[in-house]
Amino acid sequence: MSSRRRFLTTAGGAALTALAVADVARAQQGPPGGGQGHGGMPGAVPGGSGHGGGVNGGTFRGGAGVDHIANGFDPRTLLREFDYGTVSVENGRTVRDWEIRAQDREIEVAPGVRFPAWTFNGSVPGPTLRATAGDLMRVRFVNDSEHPHTMHFHGIHPADMDGVPMVGRGVISPGEEFTYVFDAQPFGLHLYHCHVGPLAEHIARGMYGTFIVDPPGGRPPADEMIMVQHGWNTTFDGEGNQLYAVNGIPFVYMNDPIQVRRDELVRIYLVNILEYDPINSFHLHGNFFDYYPTGTRLESSEYTDTVIQAQGQRGICEIRFPYPGKYMFHAHKTEFADLGWMGFFDVVDGPAS
Repeated sequence: MSSRRRFLTTAGGAALTALAVADVARAQQGPPGGGQGHGGMPGAVPGGSGHGGGVNGGTFRGGAGVDHIANGFDPRTLLREFDYGTVSVENGRTVRDWEIRAQDREIEVAPGVRFPAWTFNGSVPGPTLRATAGDLMRVRFVNDSEHPHTMHFHGIHPADMDGVPMVGRGVISPGEEFTYVFDAQPFGLHLYHCHVGPLAEHIARGMYGTFIVDPPGGRPPADEMIMVQHGWNTTFDGEGNQLYAVNGIPFVYMNDPIQVRRDELVRIYLVNILEYDPINSFHLHGNFFDYYPTGTRLESSEYTDTVIQAQGQRGICEIRFPYPGKYMFHAHKTEFADLGWMGFFDVVDGPAS
């Protein structure tokens, strides 16, 4: 039996499943007061539909939910949070500065399930850095962790800025720091992550984030959001994950659906950094989207409702919803959906809250 299957028979898995069952029962009864929300607000989202059975919508609701405040980050905020850095102009050129700290932090990844994560700036994923093609990026990396780390940036840069052992500055030991300096190129959607061995563990523990390089003329205005697909190997056996998520916490967008406006362009920066599984996927119900692999071209490669990404792959999805209502999105690997990688878009007329 795989470790993820065994998880469902553990105390943590049993608690997760019990919450799911209770939520499905509430959903079948209908919302008591309309609406939905976190922290005991009334209402429930459907929990009995979709491709995944099992946990299938086991949303962490009300007082039994994950404590985002104690965690130090909220996936609902991370969704639309872009960090443009401290901006200055040097010799006529735009320069963006960031300070990123490696920090060890215990995170409640499901009710009663705590995970000793390694983080960038205390959150999983780390902050989404954003620049425009041609900007100079300076990232001061401070290692406040008890473990050695680096920051490796996907993109085009000199070898001594690559953030890998035995090249340039190499490994940044606890208490040390280093500033990575490089041009923002090429435009597109990129990753950063720790590159210290064992690499799988450093990534699985939470050492990853996204940076976006906008094209010189920008992209059309849109409701923009970042979705980082990943997993939690709570048994530390390296065989597989017991929980799956986007932006840190399983089922969070089932609990609080993502509100968007009907007919407004929605742009999703979709990243896969899942460890211990070879692929991940994104499937949208009731609609199709234009897909731009890596975001390095301004023409879409396909019009589809499902994309598959290997680890490190990423792309931009652009969607318009013609009809109001709730539309599920999830991994089209049903086991991943059962264990947390599910959510809803709530399409509304008028301004989204």
